[in-house]
Amino acid sequence: MVSCIKAAGDLPPGQLVFFRSFFAVPFILGWLVMRGHLRGAWKTDRPFTHLIRGLFGVVAMGCNFYALTLLPLPDATALFYANPLFVTIISALFLGEVVRLFRWGAVIVGLIGVVIISWPQMTLGEGLGSEQRDGVIFMLLGAFFAALAMVTVRQLVKTEGSATIVLWFSMVASFAALATLPFGWRMPTPQEWTLLLASGALGGLGQILLTQSYRYASLATIAPFEYTSMLLAIGVGFVIFGEVPTVYTIVGSAVVIAAGLLIIWREHKLGLERRRAKKLTAPH
Repeated sequence: MVSCIKAAGDLPPGQLVFFRSFFAVPFILGWLVMRGHLRGAWKTDRPFTHLIRGLFGVVAMGCNFYALTLLPLPDATALFYANPLFVTIISALFLGEVVRLFRWGAVIVGLIGVVIISWPQMTLGEGLGSEQRDGVIFMLLGAFFAALAMVTVRQLVKTEGSATIVLWFSMVASFAALATLPFGWRMPTPQEWTLLLASGALGGLGQILLTQSYRYASLATIAPFEYTSMLLAIGVGFVIFGEVPTVYTIVGSAVVIAAGLLIIWREHKLGLERRRAKKLTAPH
């Protein structure tokens, strides 16, 4: 999906976000119909929270899509892996979640990895260097807003089903991105239409598959597979876009991925300990 967006990068970011969201809706609706959840998916007592989550997601996508036009695909992918680091920081500062020394250490290590990845772009001169600096800034902003969206989803899952969360996000994202219509939208070429349709279809299917995966496995089990997208980014970047990852990208990516996996593993371990404690203290 990201490769399609990068290939269609001559279009404005708001237009890319709209079609990525809009073309995903038919696949999501079809999935809900097959599961018999369509009618119930619309019902919610928390529309404002869904709206906030959707707006966070739209800003994240807009920043990411713009950054993709400025950065090599492997660099952009690696920088987005800062997302779990931001989730930890936001949870500690704004939700009062207790984050102990181990996870703070992992966050610091991960941020060092981000500095390693972005060092060449941040130290280049004007011209291409200036564009790539903007790319780094917007990709990190995208990762930050995606973290805000993820933290909001954590609050939503306490009362809302996954079908409701997925459907509301797609609808909010479509309408919010449509508001950017006056800002440079143009008629896509036939090739761009194909890329937009593919990005929506792949994005929608990705949402469905990821949602389903959480029904059968824990986050700690799934997360390592998500990080394999770095290998795909390197392959696609080289074959399609002629991009070769630098040593900075490879080393920094390894550091960021290791930090992210440590955070996820630690959260998983703490979750298991909390569940065991509840069982021991539950009345018999």
